[in-house]
Amino acid sequence: MKIYWQDTFNFISKLTISRIVNVAKLLGSYQLTKWTKKPIVWGQPMTVSFEPTTACNLRCPECPSGLRSFSRETGNLKKDFFTKSIDEIANKLLYLIFYFQGEPFINPDFLNMVSYAHKKGLYTITSTNGHFLSKDICKKIIDSKLDRIIISVDGTTQETYEVYRKGGELQKILDGTKNLIEVKKKMKSSTPHIIYQFLVVKPNEHQIEDLYTLANELGVDEVKLKTAQIYNYKKGNPLIPSIDKYSRYRKVEDNSYVIKNELLSHCWKLWHACVITWNGIVVPCCFDKDADHKLGNLQNSSFKNIWKGKTYNNYRKRLLTGRQNIEICKNCTEGCKVWA
Repeated sequence: MKIYWQDTFNFISKLTISRIVNVAKLLGSYQLTKWTKKPIVWGQPMTVSFEPTTACNLRCPECPSGLRSFSRETGNLKKDFFTKSIDEIANKLLYLIFYFQGEPFINPDFLNMVSYAHKKGLYTITSTNGHFLSKDICKKIIDSKLDRIIISVDGTTQETYEVYRKGGELQKILDGTKNLIEVKKKMKSSTPHIIYQFLVVKPNEHQIEDLYTLANELGVDEVKLKTAQIYNYKKGNPLIPSIDKYSRYRKVEDNSYVIKNELLSHCWKLWHACVITWNGIVVPCCFDKDADHKLGNLQNSSFKNIWKGKTYNNYRKRLLTGRQNIEICKNCTEGCKVWA
């Protein structure tokens, strides 16, 4: 419990009056939107995801980076562009996520950008496949003041792990975790908060308890279980878990599969968050992996103009009148479930 309180206190320490007021505005306008069925937006997003890169060293089957299947431009986030963009929005953000597609540590400027965000008083988070955690990189992680690192560990044996993480080496992740924990202790740092994330799929669901044991033995701070988004789920898929609570899908009478959760025509994501690709395209959420729903571009417009602009508002209107009519929303079970 001490670890959780350290992380919670660290997050709370970054709150300001401006950020708290902004959250209140967002909550108020979102609730008012649900009542009126009209898009009302007060304030700016309280969280933004920046994409450090589209490149990845692995070949995961349900990921555009892994499949090398993007229909959009690929590349690395540039530090100068990032600092200019974050300067505009930092005073309202609660936390900043350095992840969308790709492996963040492939971008050579990644940790420099984390350090800049820390100087802006932001709680910073990244998600990694854990293959780049050498002792030298771990020292740079500590120096950058990264607050939270999510490491994907989707199996406790190499045989199970590589079913989904194609091209990955479990031992590299375990060695990298040991490096990070060792360097963190040596440098007497309370950050980053280290999370092992387990994407539950049928081939690894029998190893959930083993993961908790492994994480405890290594000294990892927290374990999170994540349900998997499956692209081709309707006719069944070997990745769909057999344990119902870990599956986003359920089998119906004709033996096809449907999403379990009701798709409500409102979404908290459209009020409190957004994603910015490596080249400045603003998209509504992490489900828009190919950036098909371009709401603006920070290369030629301010964030405020995009967030409150006509294109963004029209997208919110579309969602309010029929979430099932937007392609990226059809396979989403996350956007509104907490706020339904």
